[in-house]
Amino acid sequence: MTSADWIKELPVAHRGYHDTNKLVWENTLTAFSRAVEAGFAIECDLHYASDGVPIVFHDENLERLCNMPGDIRERTSKELGLLSVGGTADKIPTLKQLLDLVEGKVPLVLELKGREADDEGFAETVLEVLEGYQGKVALMSFDHWLLRDLKELKAPYPVGLTAGGNKPEEFEVHEKAMELGLDFISYFFADLPNPFISGQRDKGIPVITWTVRDEKARKHTFENADQMTFEGFDPRASV
Repeated sequence: MTSADWIKELPVAHRGYHDTNKLVWENTLTAFSRAVEAGFAIECDLHYASDGVPIVFHDENLERLCNMPGDIRERTSKELGLLSVGGTADKIPTLKQLLDLVEGKVPLVLELKGREADDEGFAETVLEVLEGYQGKVALMSFDHWLLRDLKELKAPYPVGLTAGGNKPEEFEVHEKAMELGLDFISYFFADLPNPFISGQRDKGIPVITWTVRDEKARKHTFENADQMTFEGFDPRASV
């Protein structure tokens, strides 16, 4: 296993330090710049463009963020890089652009957004782009096949499970994923506490939560987990 203890140290800005898509939109270079300036770790989402380039974007389609129809995976990274996010000057960035911006100044927690039977080469390409990057990086996903790919490729970074749920049948699925030798967990804060997470923490597995949006959720996180992924407020003013 690869130590993920550093993931406990800093609040993690969900999709960058945006302002809930008023002026500064999620998963944009502006949001990432603000996170670097504030000293927060950065969480963001990766999809796989049609030319095999990892790009930073949450949704599977362009409607909510770019106000136009279209499947994110049916366009090249160059085509996507011309599209405005939220009508702002920010365009859809690539993973490489994110790395060039952050330059190791704050940790990165990268979530791979999978699509079953359409992810061939995705994990490998992410690792290729990261090669030589000087900075703390963790990789995570809801998608067990991508976690398996990352582990089989011997990813030199902590690999974590993104998950939620509080039912025994959900815990069984999560336990199966942890058998891959995962290094940390990102869990939905409102589904805590639960036996699965308590058991993993007893084993020394770091746990962060998603997505904390107020002081009540922040307090709940630190009663049941090690760190939070947050948005919509400045956690420095909440301590």
